[in-house]
Amino acid sequence: MTDIDNKSPVVFLDRDGTLNIDTEYIGTPEGFTLFDGAALGVKRLNDAGVKAMVVTNQSGLGRGYFTEADLKAVNDRLEEILLEEGAAKLDGIYYCPHHPDDNCKCRKPETGLVEQASSQHAIDMGRAFVIGDKESDILLAKNIGAKGILILTGHGEITLGELKEKEGAVTPDFVANNMEDATKWILKELEVLS
Repeated sequence: MTDIDNKSPVVFLDRDGTLNIDTEYIGTPEGFTLFDGAALGVKRLNDAGVKAMVVTNQSGLGRGYFTEADLKAVNDRLEEILLEEGAAKLDGIYYCPHHPDDNCKCRKPETGLVEQASSQHAIDMGRAFVIGDKESDILLAKNIGAKGILILTGHGEITLGELKEKEGAVTPDFVANNMEDATKWILKELEVLS
């Protein structure tokens, strides 16, 4: 068995606007709501042996809108709801706490969060996907050599319109209506890659 056989395919998931309703700078677990089908989508990945990891920009920390403890409470609630609604689990949650002006290496579309995840997990970056509702998510996919899925929840429809009008804009590999749609496409792609 080669080393690559021990590595799992991976999906890097945006959080706000992709898994849950984006209410801008979510600092408390109250009112944290998953999109319909999000838990089922994550569960499909779990069942297929695909790692599911959240990579999210959380500049509310850098802006002083909430604390690390507040963010942990929100992420804990995310994991609770995934378990309750779909018996689904995340393999990791990675976040950038910085203000956009900080020029850090972890704010998407920079690759720092993915590098951190890949250093801690046996993942096959040749079978990597990114799902998100913003251009930064699709750019992250391109920056790590992954396939990028633009999801039409959250800011996705606005992002799609902006990308169509922007000359030289990045193009998603797939446009999904929701998480179920996105994960079905990913699992079909993985069959081709196997």
